[in-house]
Amino acid sequence: MKLNIIFLLAVVNTGTFNYHPIEGTSCEMANSQAFCHNKDLHQIPHELHLNVNKIDLSGNLIESIPEIPLSFYTSLQYLDLSFNQISFITSGVFAQMMSLLEINLANNHLHKLAQNGTEGIGLLPKVEIMDLSHNNLYSGMAEYFINQAPTLQYLSLADNSIVMISHKMFQGSPSLVEIDLQRNIIMEIEEGAFETLVNLSKLNLSTNSITCISDFNLRQLEVLDLSRNSIETFSITKSNDEYSLRCLDLSENKLLHFPVFPQVNKLVTLNLSNNLIQLTAESPYNKMDYMDNEWLDASFHLLDQKRSKNTSSLYLSQLVYLDLSYNKIKSIPDGFFESMLSLHTLNLSRNCLQAFSVSYDTALLSLNVLDLSYNALQSLLLNAGALPNLREFHVQNNNLQILQFNIFSSLPSLRLLNLQSNNISLCHMYSGLAKQRLAGEDSGCVSFVNSPALQYLYLADNMLSILPAHSFHKTPLVVLDLSMNPGLKIELKALAGLEKSLEYLHLHGNSLIDLNIDLPCFSHLKHLNLSENQLNWLPKWSSDTPLEVLDLRNNRFSTLQDSNILALENSLKNLYLSGNPLNCCGNIWLSSMIQNKNVQIPNVKHLTCQYIQSFGYWEEMHVKDIRPEDCEKEDLKKINILIILTSVLVLSVIIIGMGSFFCFRRQNFSHPFKA
Repeated sequence: MKLNIIFLLAVVNTGTFNYHPIEGTSCEMANSQAFCHNKDLHQIPHELHLNVNKIDLSGNLIESIPEIPLSFYTSLQYLDLSFNQISFITSGVFAQMMSLLEINLANNHLHKLAQNGTEGIGLLPKVEIMDLSHNNLYSGMAEYFINQAPTLQYLSLADNSIVMISHKMFQGSPSLVEIDLQRNIIMEIEEGAFETLVNLSKLNLSTNSITCISDFNLRQLEVLDLSRNSIETFSITKSNDEYSLRCLDLSENKLLHFPVFPQVNKLVTLNLSNNLIQLTAESPYNKMDYMDNEWLDASFHLLDQKRSKNTSSLYLSQLVYLDLSYNKIKSIPDGFFESMLSLHTLNLSRNCLQAFSVSYDTALLSLNVLDLSYNALQSLLLNAGALPNLREFHVQNNNLQILQFNIFSSLPSLRLLNLQSNNISLCHMYSGLAKQRLAGEDSGCVSFVNSPALQYLYLADNMLSILPAHSFHKTPLVVLDLSMNPGLKIELKALAGLEKSLEYLHLHGNSLIDLNIDLPCFSHLKHLNLSENQLNWLPKWSSDTPLEVLDLRNNRFSTLQDSNILALENSLKNLYLSGNPLNCCGNIWLSSMIQNKNVQIPNVKHLTCQYIQSFGYWEEMHVKDIRPEDCEKEDLKKINILIILTSVLVLSVIIIGMGSFFCFRRQNFSHPFKA
């Protein structure tokens, strides 16, 4: 026992003898953590506490990692050496650091270490996380750092120059769970490169140069990112074992067809956007020689509807998110969605669709979000009972003109509808109540009457000519966008029924002369956009109106004094007034609002108004320079001008009268001489 104590003291004394702390340090110490980033250090400091568990040395000028002083810091768990100039690491430097869990070596010059042909950095006994990104590493170099990393779980090799993934690259790190290889130039992946990593669940191969994925067989993988490559084909090896894949990103590739996924029953998210996909009868998933009869029975494209109801659950039945935007899709094959019983979000925007229909038995009963925007849709057909759970419907920027009368009001859960940039018209309230179009109405008009769930409606740029009275009867809209419909006529009580719900109203760009809307009655209105019209009058506001944003740009407002906008000062945050022929003294309230600084008036320094000068001439001045006393002088000037004009008028009458009198006398006196 005595001998053991002597030996222990000897070890401690030896460590103490080799450790020479330097008085004073540029690092900041807190809770056994040393923060030494951006200190222009050329080496790892010797003077840190022995029990330090975190050292941040990022952003320095360190070129090498020697064994000392790192071997002194036996409690170290986290070491950040990113953004240095490291090109040499002593082999075995981390071998005795049993507490070290995470090493960040990103943004260094580690490619030089591999070029020198060294034996590698040696054993990483307990390291779980390692970042080697941005080091200009190319094929065969990663092994120098991870060939003895038995506990490594997360590895980043992003932003390097790796061209090929060899079958032995990860043999020294069998516990890997996540690998980040994005933004390399990978063109080839050798067979067996990932298969031995039984715990691998997340693999990022985004932004590389991969052209083909054939015989994919990583059954253990849950998340795979293959976006931004040049992949033309993606096929999965058929097997009796089920795949664990839950999230697959194949966006921004060159896929021509919708991939087929045998035994991929757990897929939740599938991103196929920005490809060249066309869903036609000639697609691989419809071809008999692409799969055997057993898989055909489990596919989604079954002609026998009765049988498909029993077998379709084997294919993409757990899929929640499907993105097919930015492709070349012209039509949707019958039965395409039959198996997607859990689909929540479907994005088909920016394709070439001309028609889209949903019947009651399409299996899209769980769909919450449907995006058909930026297509060439002319026909949209939704059968009764279809899409019962749809909450968001994006159909903007299409060619829709003639629609079912109640196509949207029949969607019981619809909360948001974007119909911007189409060519639809609105039916009268009485049509909505009668649930059919009345005589004399547009053949393709749509009713928004009695849609109790609808709160957000966007009808901008639809060439609307008239907004009928009670257009939104029993539809509690919160946001209504009617902008960019030049020549729009708003009938009296067009927005009746929205007084207690409407918060955002957009009417800009309609060339409106009259509003026909009693705006102060909308007790919840927060945002009002009336810009780009021809308005010259607003109703009188009260102080209890909750308006926060008022946009009046580019109208014909001269004076807003009677509108009592100053009463909105407690709630108003932004007021836009530029582009109006404002009268300075007709808007004296503006000077008070500017001085109080409670309301932001954008470009107030450049906002001008018209002010009367001597002899009745008008002159522009900055709104911020308006003074009440100037307007009092203006009133006097107006009175003086009136007096002068009256005097001139009276004198003119007198002169004209006297001229007539003298002319008459002259004529009378001239007659005797003529006789």
